[in-house]
Amino acid sequence: MNRPGLCRAAGRPKAALDRRAPRPLAAALVLAAMLAACGGSNPIDNPADIDNPPGAAGQKLSFADFQRCINPIFLKRLQIKQNDTVSTNTCAASGCHDNASGTGGALRLIPGATAVDAAAAPDAIRASDMYRNFYSAQGSTVPGSADQSRLLSKPLLNGVLHGGGLIFESADDPNAKLIRHWLEHPAPDGRDEFSAVASIPYDPATGACTVP
Repeated sequence: MNRPGLCRAAGRPKAALDRRAPRPLAAALVLAAMLAACGGSNPIDNPADIDNPPGAAGQKLSFADFQRCINPIFLKRLQIKQNDTVSTNTCAASGCHDNASGTGGALRLIPGATAVDAAAAPDAIRASDMYRNFYSAQGSTVPGSADQSRLLSKPLLNGVLHGGGLIFESADDPNAKLIRHWLEHPAPDGRDEFSAVASIPYDPATGACTVP
């Protein structure tokens, strides 16, 4: 995420660097220090000029919809396209977004998170692994704006690089449609994530979530 202003490089002043190395090398060292101080740059992650702004009025997304319909997407074996290579994996796999061993940036998922009673006390829900997954996923969203949310734009490669490759071939992918519906139906202003909102149609008998 962009930070306002320039980050200051830590360490020796530029004059000291000039005495120890030729000017081009000194300039490279200063640039490297500045990148490190700013948090670095990952060539397979978001470019430095991609921002994920906070949602207007701090709206919250539905926890119930996340638990029933969105978290299961992260556990499915999905097709991945990396250049000319096609494989399958889960978003929550080791090396991707697994909380313990993932390398996939800010989104962190606990694969073994179990379902909680959505009618339980909020404090009890917030102490669960399922809520940790929800909280992490919401950090890559702009509630009410699916197109600004990296949770959807990255697997679609929609103007944003994704180290995990192309996951959804198009916005018509059923999983992408579920994520879009969830993102575009936040709780009303001033209501928390446990508020009743327009939810994803869900069949408790089959566990199926569907949107048009």
